[in-house]
Amino acid sequence: MTSTKEITVTDLNAVVDDYIAVWNETDAGARTAKIEKLWAEDAVYTDPLASVVGRDGFNQVLQGAQDQFKGLQFVRGTTFDAHHNIVRFTWELVTAPGTEAIVVGFDVAVIGEDGKISGVSGFIDKMPAAA
Repeated sequence: MTSTKEITVTDLNAVVDDYIAVWNETDAGARTAKIEKLWAEDAVYTDPLASVVGRDGFNQVLQGAQDQFKGLQFVRGTTFDAHHNIVRFTWELVTAPGTEAIVVGFDVAVIGEDGKISGVSGFIDKMPAAA
């Protein structure tokens, strides 16, 4: 059995906060820099609307979401559950913090020993029909 670096709940909370911040970053250069810090080079992102591998693919998904939902903001939901190097959390897409969510979902992220996300599986619980 190989030894792995223990990732704490505090570490996982920070990763989730950084992940949400990346979804909200509208400056392309700043977003790319944040993705390089947070996202493993070969990380996989999959949700009902997209499945991509790598930083560039993930960046394209983020840009598409920002184009589709201009002016809206991703915020953390109330659910956060973690064990080992895996974290499950809810998120909402809102017009402003504290307003009713337009989109609601949850993601499950796997964090590598280097502290970077190696994969995310996303699920959407609420989506407007026109989206």
